[in-house]
Amino acid sequence: MRYLRVLTNSAIASALLSAYLTIATLHLNPAYPLAAAGPLAVAFGLAYGVNAILVFYALVVLRQVAAVQVLSPGWLSVRVLAWMCTISAAVGATVLWLNVADFSPFLTADAARRMTLAAIAVAICGGVFLIVALAHIGRRGTAPSGVLVVTTMALSVAVPLTLRGASPDAAVPPSAAIRPVTGDDAAGGRVVLLAVDGASLDRISLAVAEGRLPNFGRLLDGGASAYLATLRPTQAEPIWTTVATGRMPQTSGVRAAARYVARDDGPRVDVLPDYIYSQAMVRYGFLRAEPHTPESMASLPLWRILSDRGIRVGIVGWPLTHPAPPLRGYVVSDVLHRVDDARFALDGAAAVSPPSLWTAVTAARARPLSPDPHDVLARAGRLPRGSAADGRVDPAPVQADSLHLRLLDTLEASRPSRFVALRLPGLDAVAHYFLRYASPEEFGDVTEGEREAFGTVLDDYYGVLDAVVGRLQDSLGPDDLVLVVSSHGIEPLTPVKRILERFVGDDQLSGTHERAPDGFVMAVGPAVQPGRLERGSIADIAPTVLYFLGLPIGRDMDGRARTDLFTPAFTATRPVTFIPSYGR
Repeated sequence: MRYLRVLTNSAIASALLSAYLTIATLHLNPAYPLAAAGPLAVAFGLAYGVNAILVFYALVVLRQVAAVQVLSPGWLSVRVLAWMCTISAAVGATVLWLNVADFSPFLTADAARRMTLAAIAVAICGGVFLIVALAHIGRRGTAPSGVLVVTTMALSVAVPLTLRGASPDAAVPPSAAIRPVTGDDAAGGRVVLLAVDGASLDRISLAVAEGRLPNFGRLLDGGASAYLATLRPTQAEPIWTTVATGRMPQTSGVRAAARYVARDDGPRVDVLPDYIYSQAMVRYGFLRAEPHTPESMASLPLWRILSDRGIRVGIVGWPLTHPAPPLRGYVVSDVLHRVDDARFALDGAAAVSPPSLWTAVTAARARPLSPDPHDVLARAGRLPRGSAADGRVDPAPVQADSLHLRLLDTLEASRPSRFVALRLPGLDAVAHYFLRYASPEEFGDVTEGEREAFGTVLDDYYGVLDAVVGRLQDSLGPDDLVLVVSSHGIEPLTPVKRILERFVGDDQLSGTHERAPDGFVMAVGPAVQPGRLERGSIADIAPTVLYFLGLPIGRDMDGRARTDLFTPAFTATRPVTFIPSYGR
């Protein structure tokens, strides 16, 4: 009976912890209706509450084993509950605090302020729990202390919910403000944007210094480069949407890799809290993920802006392009590489626009490619799993690179575009699994046989990108610009994370971008001023492209035009101009 009473106290404290995690989710999603939060709270209770019960119960059992005097708590014990609630409040306040710090680009200033106040409120309640717990060491609780604990528990939930408020969605000007045109009214230079997940400027610079990656060396010597501050969490959808729109996630409309729902007919959660392995809720079915579509974006991406201005665009493999939207030019969405041969013609139709492109896309799959990303992994004898490639399950990131490069060569040969955007997600997946062999000194447990078998895989994959960069530089015209953009860098897992991955995750994982190491931009072209520039933001890319093409920048964009990429002769004839917004 004594241990059954421990269980009731553990259940109460666990319910409180689950409530704090639900509150953190509600603060990260200020538009989520509070009246519909019941199913969400149940999902968090099932996902975390049950596990927390086991943890709290185990802590008391260990205390019973180690203590001289055995504890005999009541069904609602002030002594036990005060300690358990202290732990719950400490976890809750920490989760709130860390998430408001990391997700500031995903929140309005008012929502961030409210979430900060909520963290402070939970921390204060945790302090009250701790005082009660210390005051009752060695003695039973009293009625007044019980009332104080229950009241504090209620306040620790009610106050953060009251502080949450509701943040209105950002007003989006109507897209009719920009009238589509029917002809190419802006003949001139061409822009190629090569988007790479997980590339590291430091690793590229080191390889260039060692005499490898010659084309990146040419780019570093003859072009401009700068680190770019990325976003956390480093998920492909919000990052590349920010690159394409120049707007941070709180106004771009894309705040996470997907949207999540606890019940099919319920409202959607845009962002899940970090630091609590919240993706496990999706993996084990407590929440269901719904992928984003082009309609998820609350602001126009570059290709829509340019297409509406009569500029031909070519987009290959960019997130949130499925189903492929109709544009002046062509679009191949980011899901085509996941369609197998047997279903290619049937299931891939929505991934290609215009439909007349289908014959060329089919031919591209058989086009020779050298070097081929698959060849690098074939020499290693295995392919990386794609679960961490871009924040969602993608079983074939290397296949994506192989197909996207073939498509670029085929489609640009038959229908050249003034703006081309090509995304390559494969390097990120390769780095996740082969960084340990490329940098064995960072890990210390890599055998000589593993070094010989896998030590060059990551560098060889960089070599594939080097060949692509070389081809792009060789194709430069007198008015062209090539931008190589990395969404984020990658770094070794911390020792603690390695242990966690070994026991409860993926024991092959060795690279991470969890702490959001910087991405970068490299620019090359006749108008580029060579040199290493000051650090910028991934939101700077869209305004910079617009500036180069002679178009105004939306004042509602969060990034700025990086005029320092270009020569004084170029900027002297091209002032920065603005319009209020490009709308939706």
